[in-house]
Amino acid sequence: MILDVQNISKAFNEKQILDSVSFHIEDNDKVALIGINGAGKTTLLRIITGEYEPDEGIISLSRDKNIGYLSQEATVDSNNTIYEELLDARKDLVLIEEKLRSMEDKMSSLTGRELDDLMNSYTSLSHSFEISGGFSYKSEINGLLKGLGFDSSDIDRSINTLSGGQKTRVALSKLLVTKPDLIILDEPTNHLDINAISFLENYLLNYNKAVLIVSHDRYFLDKMTNKVVEIENTKATTFLGNYSDYAVKKEALRNEQLSLYYKQQAQILHQEKVIEKLKQFNREKSIKRAESREKALSKINRIEKPVELNDAMNISLLPERISGNDVLDINKLTMGFNNNILFKDIDFSIKRGEHVALIGDNGTGKTTILKIINNLINPISGEIKIGTNVDIGYYDQEHQVLHEDKTLFDELQDEYPTMNNTDVRNTLAAFLFTNDDVFKLIKNLSGGEKGRVSLAKLMLSKSNLLILDEPTNHLDITSKEILEDALNSYEGTVLYVSHDRYFINRTASRVIELANSKITTYLGNYDYYLEKKYENIDNDSIASSTLKVVNNVPSSKNSDISTGALDYKAQKELQAKQRKKENELKKCEERIDVLEKKIKELEEKLQDPAIATSSVKLQEVTKEIEVNQNELNDLYEKWEELS
Repeated sequence: MILDVQNISKAFNEKQILDSVSFHIEDNDKVALIGINGAGKTTLLRIITGEYEPDEGIISLSRDKNIGYLSQEATVDSNNTIYEELLDARKDLVLIEEKLRSMEDKMSSLTGRELDDLMNSYTSLSHSFEISGGFSYKSEINGLLKGLGFDSSDIDRSINTLSGGQKTRVALSKLLVTKPDLIILDEPTNHLDINAISFLENYLLNYNKAVLIVSHDRYFLDKMTNKVVEIENTKATTFLGNYSDYAVKKEALRNEQLSLYYKQQAQILHQEKVIEKLKQFNREKSIKRAESREKALSKINRIEKPVELNDAMNISLLPERISGNDVLDINKLTMGFNNNILFKDIDFSIKRGEHVALIGDNGTGKTTILKIINNLINPISGEIKIGTNVDIGYYDQEHQVLHEDKTLFDELQDEYPTMNNTDVRNTLAAFLFTNDDVFKLIKNLSGGEKGRVSLAKLMLSKSNLLILDEPTNHLDITSKEILEDALNSYEGTVLYVSHDRYFINRTASRVIELANSKITTYLGNYDYYLEKKYENIDNDSIASSTLKVVNNVPSSKNSDISTGALDYKAQKELQAKQRKKENELKKCEERIDVLEKKIKELEEKLQDPAIATSSVKLQEVTKEIEVNQNELNDLYEKWEELS
């Protein structure tokens, strides 16, 4: 065990945030900490890292273990370049390397015993340098920067020239390169595009130490985690498995609690009626029996009804009129800034009822396309055709459609003057703004609150074409699911930009990828896009390999084998190799599945009091988990190579 959180309680201004929160993290655990916005997740992280003191409870970190924490407000030294900032994180190795170079310089001027002593010191220090990663840390720095979206030309950029999101990625890289025993990440995917998120997933999945993550990215949590800790109503509950496992178990647990509650309520009601009837008989014997039942009823351990939080947005998207079948047509669209072409001659069209996700790396021009469609900027060339009876509703991730100096109430009433005061208040209440909240200024709202106001305006627009730019940013998981349900029941047309793969999976009927200044269309959701994209890559690789084999065959007039025969032979060999590789991959995946289930069963055994209270049995199960986990880690690496 690396971290033990015991009975942590914390209140602010007499409002209880955390109450007797307990859980633990093992050495290789990948743990998700989830809960609605305001549940106390970040507060708990700050208590774990020592930034806050708990009112009650103890945080125990194993001896000689260290924590690396990336907060949502992570800072970096603006005077450094990106590379200097990451080198600073491994200052220990930089200093050792400098000392080794100095020792090497001295060797040429020493002889005899002095040289021998220096050589012995050099060998010892060099060994320490090696086992600490001294020969690989610079390549690891470059690999992390590349994986998180920086190219080779960026490493010498001054940090003070970077955007807020880029600085967060530098801070993340700096944390990862230090390889702490427990990595704590608070919303690490907020400023990452899909490729960078995939890189971070694989990095953390293969990280042989512990990770604790707060994130609303359900796809990320599904792939990453083996344990979920949920903060709800100030309490913590631990669920083994990933996010999907948690969702199933949570629903089952809630249904079970409701069932037990209603069953007990029925029993209590029955007993109360029996007691009332016995008292009505008004005889000594019946009164004694009634009193006996009352005494038994007073001692019953009453089950509390599962609390239904008033934390859910109420969003209903209804178009006022039906558009024509041809909603949007883009022809030969070209755009760039300062001689940098983002995309050139792109074409696509959208039909009524389609839900289209536009994806791609940061900086490829996705948001620019949405702004061109909304006439916010003009393209270099190309044509945008909006169909008949199309009414556009636009959700801007920067919330520029909101007026900073207006109150929430005025923002809605000025936009929709026919709404009376009650209607405005009811709409804002549906998006969790009640009482005096409605008189807050837009400029004083958080990013999540601004997002909810923008969604409220979108709902009121009754548009039949919704254009959404990162609509799930700053929304908690509950709010995302509500928005997904609203979009799935929406009868209009949707075009949106998103890095939320779970959201894309649930809502997209088509995916358009913008990459290398061009677009590629995939008829399906995100999983379908991944399948087809890598299927195409594999086919291209096979075709390329076949071409190389054929081209490398020596040509000779005296050859007995025809070119056609060589082509066929080369293809057969490649196909045989491919089949062998696929079989190996299948066996590897099957074994991984077996081991994951086995480890899950063993971890559940640890919850058994008979095992947990026996040091011998506990050691046996722990050892078996370790053996299986080591084999699983090796198989993950093998799977990565094969796939």
